[in-house]
Amino acid sequence: MAVAPKRQDTRKFFENLSGEGKSIAVLTSGGDAQGMNGAVRAVVRMGIYVGAKVYFIHEGYQGMVDGGDNIQEATWESVSSMLQVGGTVIGSARCKDFRTREGRLKAAHNLVKLNITNMCVIGGDGSLTGANLFREEWSSLLDELLQQGLIDNEAVVSNSVLHIVGMVGSIDNDFCGTDMTIGTDSALHRIIEVVDAIMTTAQSHQRTFVLEVMGRHCGYLALVSALACGADWVFIPEMPPEDGWEDNMCHKLSENRAERKRLNIIIVAEGAIDSHNKAITPDYIKDLVVSRLGFDTRVTILGHVQRGGTPSAFDRILASRMGVEAVLALLEASATTPACVVSLVGNQAVRLPLMECVQMTQEVQKAMDEKKFDEAVRLRGRSFEHNLATYRLLSYHKADGELPHQNAFNVAVLNVGAPAAGMNGAVRSAVRVGIAEGHRVFAVSDGFEGFYKGQIKEIKWGDVGGWTGQGGSLLGTKRTLPGKHLDKIAEQMRIHNINALLVIGGFEAFESLLQLYEARDHHEEFCVPMCMLPATISNNVPGTDLSIGADTSINAIVEVREQGPVERIQTKENPGAVWI
Repeated sequence: MAVAPKRQDTRKFFENLSGEGKSIAVLTSGGDAQGMNGAVRAVVRMGIYVGAKVYFIHEGYQGMVDGGDNIQEATWESVSSMLQVGGTVIGSARCKDFRTREGRLKAAHNLVKLNITNMCVIGGDGSLTGANLFREEWSSLLDELLQQGLIDNEAVVSNSVLHIVGMVGSIDNDFCGTDMTIGTDSALHRIIEVVDAIMTTAQSHQRTFVLEVMGRHCGYLALVSALACGADWVFIPEMPPEDGWEDNMCHKLSENRAERKRLNIIIVAEGAIDSHNKAITPDYIKDLVVSRLGFDTRVTILGHVQRGGTPSAFDRILASRMGVEAVLALLEASATTPACVVSLVGNQAVRLPLMECVQMTQEVQKAMDEKKFDEAVRLRGRSFEHNLATYRLLSYHKADGELPHQNAFNVAVLNVGAPAAGMNGAVRSAVRVGIAEGHRVFAVSDGFEGFYKGQIKEIKWGDVGGWTGQGGSLLGTKRTLPGKHLDKIAEQMRIHNINALLVIGGFEAFESLLQLYEARDHHEEFCVPMCMLPATISNNVPGTDLSIGADTSINAIVEVREQGPVERIQTKENPGAVWI
């Protein structure tokens, strides 16, 4: 396996790229998204670091057309305390003027006055398409300004090429070519916070809640929030339900209520449609549930609360990484370099051709208009496809008592090490996937300590309902390693006929599987498939970029940091008082 060379000296790497004599402008356009300020901050500081002049363009394209005080030079200090602020500090506006040739001519004149020939545009596909058109027209705009006597030949020569780099700021995650857009993760946090708050009141009164989330053309927020909270049903524009969905949904809701489930959650994207392109609205769903089932049903429309609040840790990091990469792309651009967009692919910031991504994004809507919904899902990308497949798999109710298939495994699931947020969601997924595939799943309480004590019992589909939003470890977890109790663990595996093992945990889980593997020569019971799922806030397990629980932990740190030094905490590892 090839390994990428390490950058031994990051400072030296950046010093090889000089921005001397260059001017960079940064603007935000279209709808605001949490994390935009982080991207602006990164562009400003990276640009200044390499010696370039950096300018804010306030109020998006409108500010570029109007010029004057809307275009101001940025300083290192001017972006201080910006990272944690939601929305966009430099402003955003819809601009009809920029859609006209005359408006773009004014914008070009304002940039030439300041010798700005490099632009970072943070916005959606419409904003980025406008930026690319501006770049393509740049030479003819300069010629026209020259003919009007507004600029001279020297200005034309020194500003002959306009470089454009885009970053996608959109809570909908509707841009093809990137795994995640700036603002999406924060919007999902807002949705899940509302769902968590609703659950307590809904369970108290046995209510059904219908939540409408943003997504006029893209169902990402609805789909992923449904997956994250274990919603009973989800409606997205890319994959309308089949005819007869009303009967199927009501049947599922009634089954859940019969199993004494006190809560039903239905999530609807605002652009949800049926197979005949008829809108599916929250009120229609509510009336349907009330008339057919008589359930107490309420509608909640989240609206712009999804855009509000401070950005999540993920969005702050994503925006910062993208901003740095955008400046690097501008510094390395030549006269023939096409406009690019900085994207996230496989946890790496990469540059992709801007218009290829825009065209693919437009193809999604075209496929939906032509009712080619499978094609629309495919065009959304592998992440979207996998999320949809996972939701369907975990939502399919495998009736308890169905006979397993003839090659069924008895799979034991346990948590090992310190608790980490997300462990319960991982157990839920493992249990339901196992049952759906025809296997029997056994839950082990309190890790390997519970294993050798025989705290093992079969776990059913309904037993893990509602686990996704629960913190800690509902199975119980211990740091105990199996090494001193191999004989007893092997005996329990024989008693329960365990022939597959899933361990969810941190580095202790990693060490535990190594011990079991090394003991195979002496215990044939350990000669079975064994798998570890990394779950630790320390994110210290080899082989993965991110462990379950690490992102939640970082968000908790960020939230505490914003509250200031309000508490002193002592730990065994560090008995000295630590301000946080």
